Amino acid sequence: MKTRLYIAVLITLGITISSCGNDTKKTTSDNSPVVAVRISSVAQKNSSPFLSTSGKIEAVKSADLSTRMMGNVEKIHVQVGEKVKKDQLLLSLNNADLSAKLAQVNAGINEATAAFDNAEKNYQRFSVLFGENSASQKELDDITTQYNMAKARLESAKQMKNEVNSQFSYINIRAPFNGVITNKAINVGDMANPGMPLLEMESPGNFQVLAMVPESEILQIKADAEVDVLIKTLNESIKGKVAEISTSAKNTGGQYMVKVLLDKSETNLLSGMYATVQFPIAKKENTNSVQIPLDAIVHNGQLSGVYTVSESNTALLRWLRLGRTFGDNVEVLSGLSAEEHYIVSAEGKLYNGVKISIQ
Repeated sequence: MKTRLYIAVLITLGITISSCGNDTKKTTSDNSPVVAVRISSVAQKNSSPFLSTSGKIEAVKSADLSTRMMGNVEKIHVQVGEKVKKDQLLLSLNNADLSAKLAQVNAGINEATAAFDNAEKNYQRFSVLFGENSASQKELDDITTQYNMAKARLESAKQMKNEVNSQFSYINIRAPFNGVITNKAINVGDMANPGMPLLEMESPGNFQVLAMVPESEILQIKADAEVDVLIKTLNESIKGKVAEISTSAKNTGGQYMVKVLLDKSETNLLSGMYATVQFPIAKKENTNSVQIPLDAIVHNGQLSGVYTVSESNTALLRWLRLGRTFGDNVEVLSGLSAEEHYIVSAEGKLYNGVKISIQ
């Protein structure tokens, strides 16, 4: 009887534990949101037969204005976007110390002038007396020495004034050419230090593109070569000509800078716009490469990556090593292989492990 009762208790306990386990599974079910995404598969493609590189537009004539003097900004006479003319006053620093120094220099000039005038009269007088044998050679030599010394002191005082006046040009910043103010890096009351950028200006109308070319292609590019420049934002193409070719990539990581002057155009160009420069150079053999759209790239500091689709249908961030840019695509050197799927766009925030629904 006891054995039967013991077995019945064990069966009841097993059913209870099983029931609790089912309840636990139900309460711990994953209710996290699902992000709808669009995906694409990686494919090796043969890019354009011509070399294309990315660059940025800038004005041919531009200047970063700074000062060689230290002082507080007293007044800024222009605003960003304002057109200015050559030699127009743009910014003034506090000049109390320099004004005091100029007053001292002027006083020194007045003193030196008076001494020179007196020495000059004595020199002329003794020259006449020496001609009449009324003054000795020694007296004429002494007066001549005094005259020359007074003349030298006056010239020194004048040169000192020129030095002070040149310093005034450093506290009164003027436009070096006709142009437009593009940036203001300081405010009234701030301390300006020597070499510190204060204002930026450029002369609109003539533009150039600075493009970076890999070392494998740089030797094929020639000066004065005609190129096509695609302005991505405006979706327009402009003709240009290679103006400069850098011969060193010491500070650019194996990329050589090529400067391309743009032809005159009615296109409304602005400095800072991105552009793609297409050089009339046939690319080398074996140009198949893995490419994905630039819009799919995720940036985190110096790292670049893309969200891929995991086996459990979740988003997985994959870090990449990128190469050259071809129009709206970028070459993937490592991190992705052909036929892999990656996320192009999402209707919510992506992060590692978030569940996704492929549209």
